[in-house]
Amino acid sequence: MKYGKYYLLTLAVIFLDQTVKLLVHYNMDLGLFGEIKVFGGWFRLHYMLNEGMAFGMRLNWEYGKIVLTAFRLIASGAGIYLLYYYAVKKVHPGLLWSGALILAGAIGNVIDSVLYGVFLDNAPYDAPTPWFYGQVVDMLYFPLFEFNWPEWIPIIGGNNFLFFSAIFNVADASIFIGVSIILIFQKRFFPEKDKKIEKTQIDEEVPIVSEPYSEVSQLKFYT
Repeated sequence: MKYGKYYLLTLAVIFLDQTVKLLVHYNMDLGLFGEIKVFGGWFRLHYMLNEGMAFGMRLNWEYGKIVLTAFRLIASGAGIYLLYYYAVKKVHPGLLWSGALILAGAIGNVIDSVLYGVFLDNAPYDAPTPWFYGQVVDMLYFPLFEFNWPEWIPIIGGNNFLFFSAIFNVADASIFIGVSIILIFQKRFFPEKDKKIEKTQIDEEVPIVSEPYSEVSQLKFYT
């Protein structure tokens, strides 16, 4: 297929994401005791399970998980179609590559939510069913630097600050990279929109000059 290269990128990222998750699940212990330092203290592999959204965020609602999983399924299906639709429309290739990354991340995490509760038995103990209640496997941890806020700072004084404290996975990173590329290069990806805005501004700034009333204009009227 002519546009298959974008779907190939999506499949490649999904494969990488799932491979890393399964390796972590079968070879690492959960939490701090299983943590592996890769590059000193600023990049670590830290196995944790995420019940909710990306980057370790959680949902504090009984039906939040199944709603989130259903939304991810719908969004993934829409993303598959939209990638083809915009490819046919011949939009900027960079936008299509970015869309392929976002699609891969969405599908990668939805696989965890739909299947991991059954095949990896990692659904929460109080889940009504293991299907659609699987927990997402996270492992990428970048605690770049840490310090304590000075005591004299109101509210946060004396508290510990850790950057970057979120633990995420390959799928999350793929979504982040895809969205970031679109934001950075949006003027290049959507030039038609900028041209329309510029044309509108020019039309608003240039006044309409009517022909001055004169004997010449009178003659034109009567002839």
